[in-house]
Amino acid sequence: MKVPSETLIISKRDFSELFFCVPNAEEQTVIAAILSDMDAEIAAVEAKTAKARQIKHGMMQELLTGRIRLV
Repeated sequence: MKVPSETLIISKRDFSELFFCVPNAEEQTVIAAILSDMDAEIAAVEAKTAKARQIKHGMMQELLTGRIRLV
């Protein structure tokens, strides 16, 4: 696939005619708090996943070395 080398540019006149919705400061604070909570949840899940991987790795080592046998 060929990437075009031209960069599209919007004129100042066209840009000035655009309408942007910006939430008020209180709503932005609420949104930021929700996103921070989500980041914390993601970090917790990633930590649990890392711990589970470490446990799995340790269990596999025990099985592969023969220290533990499955019956």
